Amino acid sequence: MVSKLFKSLFGQVVLALIGGIIIGLFWPDFGQNLKPLGDGFIKLIKMIIPVIVFCVVVQGICGASDLKKVGSVGVKAIIYFEVVTTIALLLGLVLALVVQPGAGMNIDPSNLDASSLSGYMANAGKVKETGFAEFIMKLIPATAVSAFTSGDVLQVLLISVTFGCALLLIGEKGAPVVALVASLSDAFFKCMSFFIRLAPLGVLGAIAFTVGKYGIGSLKQLALLVLLFYGAVIFFVLVVLGGILRASGLSIFKLIRYLREELVVVLATTSSDSVLPQIMKKLEHMGIKKSTVGLVIPTGYSFNLDAFSIYLTMAALFIAQATNTHLSMGDLAAILAIALVTSKGAHGVPGSAIVILAATLTTIPAIPVVGLVLVLSIDWFIGIARALGNLLGNCVATVVIASWERDIDKVRARAVLNGESVAPLVEENPVIELMGVTVKPAQLG
Repeated sequence: MVSKLFKSLFGQVVLALIGGIIIGLFWPDFGQNLKPLGDGFIKLIKMIIPVIVFCVVVQGICGASDLKKVGSVGVKAIIYFEVVTTIALLLGLVLALVVQPGAGMNIDPSNLDASSLSGYMANAGKVKETGFAEFIMKLIPATAVSAFTSGDVLQVLLISVTFGCALLLIGEKGAPVVALVASLSDAFFKCMSFFIRLAPLGVLGAIAFTVGKYGIGSLKQLALLVLLFYGAVIFFVLVVLGGILRASGLSIFKLIRYLREELVVVLATTSSDSVLPQIMKKLEHMGIKKSTVGLVIPTGYSFNLDAFSIYLTMAALFIAQATNTHLSMGDLAAILAIALVTSKGAHGVPGSAIVILAATLTTIPAIPVVGLVLVLSIDWFIGIARALGNLLGNCVATVVIASWERDIDKVRARAVLNGESVAPLVEENPVIELMGVTVKPAQLG
């Protein structure tokens, strides 16, 4: 049984995780030199994410054969995202007010060195200045190709939705193009299967570097904030998301077990991008329609950052408490309102957590922005729970919206989550239905 475990990707990733910790502890310099393994793995995944998102969304829209259906999924997804994100923001705010993790630190802001924040503040200024018009303009890429080279998922989503709707409207004439997209999708998912086998190396490099540079003991610094945030994310996932998923007839614990391989990779790399294609494939395998998965997951990566939202309000209050800054009810309301907007721009921003937090704080004059220095040292540890919580939040959102749209086979979903063997989906085979015309990629030849 042990041999079978370590032949699986999950077992190999866990082994790499343990190995990375050992290397980082006993050979810290060597561990830091392994950083390119983790960075390279994430770059390989990110390299093909835009194309995979494009293929999945186009196939999903054409498979839906109904633009009203596409619009219905999109509207319900945005409403769901806003409601759940607001709950997450409130949770972070309430826990920080009750526990007060920063109280008693008595930090004098004038004694903090802000030099380490210069790069983050430059990007924060850009985020802060972004109004609704600028946000819409940022969604529009300079060219169709630049949407893919920039790595901006929302820009790729705009191109994908537009192209998919156009193919749907031209009917049978677009069938060969849809079949070509299906073939490209199969090819790039096969590429992904090559890359994902390198996950243990990526995990080894990422963990060895982190432990080698910061050490296990670095968790002790600001431990209460770290523990409070982890507790908040666990509560949010098991109680809030678990309750939402239970209302759809499924178990959050079984979903976590089903996604365990991807969650371990995210834990080590602190990046949910590294498993986006695999997550989409697994949700489809559960019995959720490709059209719903293709629209909800990419959109959720920018609009549904649940754990990130918890951190925004919690960290803002932590800094205020640590610097003995009194906040009025108006200040608390402002933090909530501003965080609801700024959190939507987090994905794709370098050093996103610090940048978005800085953009949020600069709009609250009472809180000294220089207080961000206090949370810089623990950002990586916080980032683990952020990435895991965001990923699970988007998976639950996809299941819920699919349930509302009746786009999920609940019997199949339960069987998959129970670990039972299920037959391949028809949608998993390269067959596309477009306006009543069935086309196989082989027909292109």
